[in-house]
Amino acid sequence: MGIARMRSVVIDCPDPKRLADFYSALVGWEITSVEDDWVVVTDGTGRLCFQLAADHQRPDWPNPDRPQQFHLDVTVDDLDRAEAEVLAIGAVKHEHQPSEDGEFRVYLDPAGHPFCLCLP
Repeated sequence: MGIARMRSVVIDCPDPKRLADFYSALVGWEITSVEDDWVVVTDGTGRLCFQLAADHQRPDWPNPDRPQQFHLDVTVDDLDRAEAEVLAIGAVKHEHQPSEDGEFRVYLDPAGHPFCLCLP
């Protein structure tokens, strides 16, 4: 047993509500708390929190001068369908696609953080 239990993954961004709306649509979790500088998205067990960082600098991955900082991998059954859906809610497909076998694709959320759609 560990010393602690995971509570939240907290993501710095310039617009917490906008990013919470994006991830809520992506993973189907509910927005349960909204403040000017802090928004929580949860499924009742896990939490994604979005924190205002007025001086946030978008990652420029794979450039090491401003690396990705973190990224989330989410599982989908159909990459093409999921791609259309994440683009519709504000994602951008990254020009750098390192998966040679097509098992995952890299996108940027509205604040520029990379995330991957992955096959099971």
